Amino acid sequence: MPEPRINHRISARELRVIGPKGENLGVLTLSEALKAASEFSLDLIEISPTANPPVAKIADFGKWLYEENKKQKLGKKPRSAEVKTVQVKLGTGDHDLALKAKKASEWLTEGNRVRVDLFLPGRSKYMEEKFLKERIERMLKLVSVDYKMADPAKKSPKGMSCLIERA
Repeated sequence: MPEPRINHRISARELRVIGPKGENLGVLTLSEALKAASEFSLDLIEISPTANPPVAKIADFGKWLYEENKKQKLGKKPRSAEVKTVQVKLGTGDHDLALKAKKASEWLTEGNRVRVDLFLPGRSKYMEEKFLKERIERMLKLVSVDYKMADPAKKSPKGMSCLIERA
């Protein structure tokens, strides 16, 4: 964030001024706004230079800068998105698929990514890929949350897997 202009660094001739308690003082000339700020023994801070007319606030600059930095830090919360795994097999029944899809939906709601593994033991690894993708789709249809494919279904060491995340 670029440092805002304060007091005599402000170049606009007219400003929409906000008072120290948040009240609107209206559109004032720069000299009137500076005079009003000095009456309150505070700074005139240009908070929205692109507006027409630019918006300035009468406040203590140090305190205002501290509050703005605090707002910025609150907006940047660390997002710990884990990759959770749901494992299904070719013969997994409809009820079990529904339970696994429900769990996947919960994880997606929490903001995690979900890897759907279709476990293929032995010779079933060599089955037709289209058939295997249909098996994964069967489970994905039961997921109740809107999602998008982060990584489409493809062969993996255990069989076939795909990665989904919240849309």
